[in-house]
Amino acid sequence: MSSALPLWRHEKFRNICVPSVIAILLLLLWQTIVVVSEVPEYLFPSPLSVSKTLVEDWQLLGSSLMNTLKITLISFLLAIIVGVLIAFMFVQSRIIERAFFPYAVLLQVTPVVAIAPLIIIWIQNTTLALVVCSSLVALFPIISNTTLGLRSVSPNLLAYFRLRRASRWQTLWRLRVPSALPYFFAALRIASGLALIGAVVAEFVAGTGGANTGLAYQILQSGYQLNIPRMFAALVLISLTGVFLFTTMSVLSKLAIGHWHESEA
Repeated sequence: MSSALPLWRHEKFRNICVPSVIAILLLLLWQTIVVVSEVPEYLFPSPLSVSKTLVEDWQLLGSSLMNTLKITLISFLLAIIVGVLIAFMFVQSRIIERAFFPYAVLLQVTPVVAIAPLIIIWIQNTTLALVVCSSLVALFPIISNTTLGLRSVSPNLLAYFRLRRASRWQTLWRLRVPSALPYFFAALRIASGLALIGAVVAEFVAGTGGANTGLAYQILQSGYQLNIPRMFAALVLISLTGVFLFTTMSVLSKLAIGHWHESEA
């Protein structure tokens, strides 16, 4: 195969080609099953029907996509800032970490759908309430992974820094932060998807209509109207957004640490 297809020798080509072929085959199988079985569109639309809906309703769905993406990105950025600051605080003192880390775990195990109604009641601004809900979902991986990375330094290097009488600030920025970067970027790949999930779930709970509605509201409205192709189209956009965020974080990780860390080799 390698002699017939020189491109197959390239790992990047294989990484793109194989998933793409599988996706095409699955779509063809989906289309065939729906057509042959004559499944009604209001029960399970075909890929062609979903694609047609995406084109026809793009003005509505595209606007909702931008609103959901805005909430996701703001929440993601807020989670990064807060999570990194908390991780820096944890790594300075074991006592602080032991005292407050269980509350970070509490954020992880508490379903956002359970606390979102309270947050929406407490915060009058709907956009801010959605951002808070989404940030809480994305926060824990950043705290956990960054704290682990900041602590995962070589004991020999740490002893060398102490021998050279490096300050706590110098040890943090010149030793702990570079060691934590692989863990941090791994956290970003996880947290970006969680921020999107948190935004969508919060939109479901809020159920707000009007001009600034997200994709979750379009899914709700499509369900009420039995417009299943539009519902699937909104789900496709959410899925593609999640893939885009994960890919972007992977590329950033490759650019930042790919030239020196074995995890991105």
